[in-house]
Amino acid sequence: MSKLIENSVHCLTILKKLYLIRDLEEGIAAKYSEGKMRCPTHLSIGQEGAPAALSTLLSHQDLAVSTHRAHAHYLAKGGCPKAMLAEIYGKATGCSGGRGGSMHLIDESVGFKGSTAIVGNTIPIGVGLALSQKMRKQSNVTIVYLGDGAVEEGAFYESANFAVLQQLPVIFVCENNLYSVYTSLDKRQPKDRKIHELAQAIGLNSFSGDGNDVVSNYDIFHHAVDQTRQGKGPCFIELSTYRWREHCGPNYDNNIGYRSEDEFIAWQKKEPISRFENWLLENNLVSRSEMKSLRAEVNDLITQAFTFADKSPFPEQSTLTQHIYCETSHES
Repeated sequence: MSKLIENSVHCLTILKKLYLIRDLEEGIAAKYSEGKMRCPTHLSIGQEGAPAALSTLLSHQDLAVSTHRAHAHYLAKGGCPKAMLAEIYGKATGCSGGRGGSMHLIDESVGFKGSTAIVGNTIPIGVGLALSQKMRKQSNVTIVYLGDGAVEEGAFYESANFAVLQQLPVIFVCENNLYSVYTSLDKRQPKDRKIHELAQAIGLNSFSGDGNDVVSNYDIFHHAVDQTRQGKGPCFIELSTYRWREHCGPNYDNNIGYRSEDEFIAWQKKEPISRFENWLLENNLVSRSEMKSLRAEVNDLITQAFTFADKSPFPEQSTLTQHIYCETSHES
């Protein structure tokens, strides 16, 4: 039996995170053609399950870093929706002051330490954060989100080796969505080699699962977070999932040949939100009316966030050179 069935508060928290991520990103896709968003966007639609389940087990003192596909991780960790959308709109009220866009999100108040566009770039940063936690003798953990493509970067191996050597409180969460941009996993990595087995060979405590099964994700994360907090070494979790939209942008791209419509439909049938809703109903944990009410509440928040982003001011031209050079005092 899942540990989640004993925690109705976590059930509702996860469901709310799932609705927020899915519906806000669907809103981005619907409004993108208006031309008001000032940057490319990498949507997480279809991949909401893992971050929603994991973040429910974390506090704001636990840290997380992410990738170019960071919306779900940021929102699940508690990042402000208004600040995220304002950032995508290039506004001064954005979480990076309108200077970073969709791929450069941050909300330090909830422990989301940042995302970057460069594949694998935040992996060593996350390991450094975990080293700091260990040196300060804290009981917190750091989450490093990465995709299957990042496992092919040298930074991953160097960082994983250092994390094992130092027994750092870091959990690598690999969302394996089968593709690095338009290149499938079987064209990039040896046949039948599992990513989590590769990580285990490095010395990481490794687990794997269905990234679209929220309940099993919760149990895997529960074990990994507890183990890491207890100082039993870093973990690696490989979760299979699937992005619905194009690699970068608001559209569907099943027509360009790198994946089939049949594959897409098969994964859509395994999407995380409806599966979790059905589990909640089967176990009498949440009613349909409660789900409807919760989703309406979430959509009110999303409407407010889009209005905030649209009406917020752009950065002043006078601030153009801020945050480029270190500001030093000229006092003698």
